[in-house]
Amino acid sequence: MSWPRKFGAQLATAFALTTTYRAEMVLWALSGTLPIILMGVWGQAAATGSFDYTSVDVVRYFVGVLLVRQLTFVWVIWEFEDHVVRGLLSPGLLRPIDPAWNYVANHLAERIVRLPIVLLLIGLCFWLHPGSFFIPTWQQATLGLLTIALVFACRFAMQFLLATSCFFNERASSLESLSFICYAFFSGMLAPLDLYPPLVQQVAYYTPFPYFVFVPASLLAGREVDVVHALLVISGWTIGLIAVQRWAWRKGLAHYSAMGA
Repeated sequence: MSWPRKFGAQLATAFALTTTYRAEMVLWALSGTLPIILMGVWGQAAATGSFDYTSVDVVRYFVGVLLVRQLTFVWVIWEFEDHVVRGLLSPGLLRPIDPAWNYVANHLAERIVRLPIVLLLIGLCFWLHPGSFFIPTWQQATLGLLTIALVFACRFAMQFLLATSCFFNERASSLESLSFICYAFFSGMLAPLDLYPPLVQQVAYYTPFPYFVFVPASLLAGREVDVVHALLVISGWTIGLIAVQRWAWRKGLAHYSAMGA
């Protein structure tokens, strides 16, 4: 069986499993509505005219944040940690395809099921702020979706790299908690990054985090973004993280000793 057929079978299985728990998907989607709250907070601040964002700019930016966060959320570290601790990874190692693709299939299937809920949430935002409604140009939409796809790949590679520490430390999710602090502060999830002090912005751009939320959200909101630079940076981080993860994966498997391994 060719690789596309193998992955297609995994994706179909993951989709069937995901649609079995539709209510759970709704709850997970609703748990990511923090941008709607921040939209109101920063919208009121923008009304004072104290920074270079209007209320309309704020709404459009946080709609972008909502979409980016919903489509790039990654949880592989918790799933992989559970599989390693309970020995459930062992059967996956016997399959004729790398176990990593099973986790990718689970994430993609969840995105398909989650998308209608995300669109309803975006509609709610524009219903609450009708003056902010806009439709991105096809160039903005295409580049935005391409950036989101690369962001998902980069975030998945980063978290899967942290997950491989489960082979040596059973609670790798603690590393993700530390990583999330940097993500929340430097990504632009809580506030547009260009509102931060210049020194903080300079430090942030030495990390991949601004490209996880701020850059794609700004692009979707119609703000000026150096798209070529952003795509090159995200691609570079993704390739580097995948290379390190593959090395760590081989080292970890040599150390793996769960029941049935």
